[in-house]
Parts: sequence; structure tokens; C-alpha cells
Amino acid sequence: MTIHTPDLDVAIIGAGISGISMAAHIARDCPGHRFALLERRASLGGTWDLFRYPGVRSDSDMHTLGFGFAPWRGADAIADGAAIRDYLNETVSLFDLDRHIRRNTRVTAADWDSTAACWRLVLIDAAGAEQRLTARFLVLAAGYYDHDAAHDPPLAGEQDFAGPIVLPQFWPQDLDVAGRQVVVIGSGATAATLVPALAQRGAQVTMLQRTPTWFIASPRQDRLAQLLHRVLPARLAARLVRARNIRLGAWFYNRARRAPDKVGAWLKRRAARALGPAWNEATFTPPYGPWQQRLCLVPDGDLFAAIRAGQARVVTGHIARIEAGDVVLADGQRVPADVIVKATGLKLAVAGKIALSRDGMAVNLAEHVNYKDCMLSNLPNLVQVFGYLNASWTLRADLVAAFTTRVLTHMARTGTHVATPVLAADHGLEMDDTPAFSSGYLLRGQAMLPRSSTDRRWRLNHDYLADRAFLAKDPLEDGVLRFDRAPQPLAPAPDCVIDTPR
Repeated sequence: MTIHTPDLDVAIIGAGISGISMAAHIARDCPGHRFALLERRASLGGTWDLFRYPGVRSDSDMHTLGFGFAPWRGADAIADGAAIRDYLNETVSLFDLDRHIRRNTRVTAADWDSTAACWRLVLIDAAGAEQRLTARFLVLAAGYYDHDAAHDPPLAGEQDFAGPIVLPQFWPQDLDVAGRQVVVIGSGATAATLVPALAQRGAQVTMLQRTPTWFIASPRQDRLAQLLHRVLPARLAARLVRARNIRLGAWFYNRARRAPDKVGAWLKRRAARALGPAWNEATFTPPYGPWQQRLCLVPDGDLFAAIRAGQARVVTGHIARIEAGDVVLADGQRVPADVIVKATGLKLAVAGKIALSRDGMAVNLAEHVNYKDCMLSNLPNLVQVFGYLNASWTLRADLVAAFTTRVLTHMARTGTHVATPVLAADHGLEMDDTPAFSSGYLLRGQAMLPRSSTDRRWRLNHDYLADRAFLAKDPLEDGVLRFDRAPQPLAPAPDCVIDTPR
């Protein structure tokens, strides 16, 4: 059997925002590295290809949700799903990444082989055939939620409902809501997006919330950004707008954390002005402070406008049961319904639901500690992208990609093959596993997530500006990240039939 190197230098799981950022950084900064994006779906885009419910849009401004290396040039600062898909496809074309993407390829297992110093992957192709692939480095860029299932809490009497019950994650494209009474269960970002979009399609919409949510209206278009693009070179204008939005977002988040009562009062005043006579303080006063959960963005105040116009309303209460044409609340109130939409949240998933192992022994990520926002204690050549919850996901994706390329470049220069964040069993770290936010999907999935400590190197942080400065300043060889040579060359598996991009 011929001795050879792994099939790939880097295998990237997922061709959404995180995977595309990683691939573009490697293509630009690590020439000669062999990499592939392994995408389970037929199309790239991740969330933005899967989510097709009415009104789906960004809940962050596109100048920060867009990549730092490929600035957003669209007219809207808050863009719809189709525009975001187009942007991601344009970025793929710009960096000639399409030849590295293997669609309809699902990774089911990844085992770190210590003897050969590589990851051995098991793949299922479009025809359902199992294949094998080896990669020196593995990047988990499949996001944080289950693409196959949403959070779908059962409701008493669902089986008796006469109309359709819909999950936004799997929206039926032929659903006609015109002239129908639609009850949207939930009050998070998905519900806030659906309600005005369904109203525009002619539905009479009720947003049925268990607890209120903090909302903030923002213009869909950024006039300052448009002005700067008219008077400055495009690259400079994009850099200035991105920097402004990052700092403004960080300032507002920190202000909300330090003075929740003042920020909450300000948000309510804005909502009251937007709603006019439709304002009800109890309906729009959450039992938690601003930014204890992700703030819901309302572009151009569309949710408020739909409520003010009488096309939508908000009802607060707990569901007792579902009947043929009503949702019955615990207080006896009946909410008429022809269609029910369960905007009840996401189901958390880690590592793209890949079965991870090390030398044949199963790996539980919850038993490992985050290292520098992307690697995990004592797991070699593994990077996981988990974006910011208080800012654009892409900001962390770009940071992680830049850090990864630094590691790859260092390994190529030093002739090493393995990078491991080493944490001793008696590490003495003070653990801090308190979720940064009280969002339901995080609380439900907390036990699945890697751990964090109070030590900056060993935590998943949520401060982009501080993280960027820390990663730029802290050396790669920090006494924690150990670089080693492979023990021996790698022998290929007999059934390895994957063609690798060159």
C-alpha cells in the first residue's frame, strides 16, 4: 500500500457563512493548501438556503453580517433571504470556491487517528453510498441548530385542529394565507418577521406570545452608508461603515447590560410612538432586561405598522389546548385560527450532528473547554465556528478563519502537523458555564455545549472588539497550543475514492 499524505489539508463541514469565510481565507492566505467544503445540501448558503418562510431577512445589518474581505454592496442594510443568498454565491465566485464545494455530501462521522495524525471522515454521497476521506485539519462550520428538526413542543389537542400547523423552518411554499386567520405562536425574531409578512399577504395575524420580547425599529436602508459610498472609494466607505456599526452595536449592547432600566424605558418609548393608540405597556414589557436575549430587529417598523393598521395584534397568554378552529388560552380566552405557525424556536445541535471520536473513542464536546473562541481542549486539529449572539455571526466567523490560517501557516513553516490546545486534568481553571443569554434554545441545549472558564484563553467570549485585539496580540505559541509532527506517514484506506480539488 502506497504511503501518502491525507486527501485534504483541511475539510470544512458546511458551505454557509462560516464555511465560505473559512474557505475564502484559506484560498487567499494559505496558497497550496488542499481544502474542500463538504455541504450536505444541494445548494450553498446554510441558513439562508434552508429558511424560506415569508419575509425571511437578516436580523443584523449587512455591513457586519457581510464578510470583512468582501464588503456588502447592496442597497438595503437589512436584506431579505434571496439577496443574502445572491451575495454568498457572488462571494463564492469571487474567490473561485465553487470547485472546492462538494454538494449533497453528508459527513456522518469523524475519527481522529493519532497514529497518522489526521481525521478519518465517513461521508454519504447523493446516491446514498458511503465513502471515506482523510483530512489533516477539520473545521466544523455547520452552525448551531438542527437542520432536520425545529423545536416543536407538543400542544394539547393539536390533532383536532382543522387547518395546517406550520413550522417556519420547513415552510410550505404553496401555503395561501390570504383572507385567513393566522396565529403565530412565539415572539422572537422569526415571529417578528413573519407577522408583517403574512399581513402583507392578506392574512389577519395574531402573534401569540407567552412572554413579551424587546423590539427595536431600524431603517432598512442606511443613508449614511449610501452617502459615504457616493463620496468615497468603495473599499474605504465599506470599512468606515463596518467600523461604525461594530462600535455602535457594542456600545448599545454594553449600555443595555449596564443600565437595563434606562435602555428598556427608551425602547418602550420608541415602541409607544410607533404604535400610537395600539400601544399596550404590558404587551411590550418583557420580564428580563434588554439584551439578556437577542434584541428583535424591526426593519422600518413593519411589525408596528401592521399592528397599528389593524392587520395584526399581539395576545399574551399560555396555551391550554388547541381545538378545531381556535387556540384556547389558560385564562379561557379563545383565539380564532385557520392556520397555526409554531415559531417556537430552534433545536440546538453541535458539530453538525457528526459522530466525533478520537482513536475510536466517542468525543463529547461538553467535556471539553473552549480555547480562543474556536478550538477545544485536548482535541487536535479541530476548529468549531460558533458566532456571536450579541452581534453578527460573521464577525466571529471571520476572526476564527483568520486565526485558523495563522495556525496553518505556522504549521507549514515549522514542518509540524498537529496543533492541540493542551489542558491538564488538574488545570485549576474557574469554570463559568452560565449562558451569556437566556434564550430558550441555549438553555435547552446548554448540556451539549463545550465549557467556558473565566480565563480569557479558555472561554467563548462575546465581545468582538476585545476578541479581535486579544487574538491579534496573543502569540500562537502561548504555552498552551502545542505543535507536533505526525508520528508516521498516512496509509490510505482501501476504499478511498474521493477526488480532491487541487
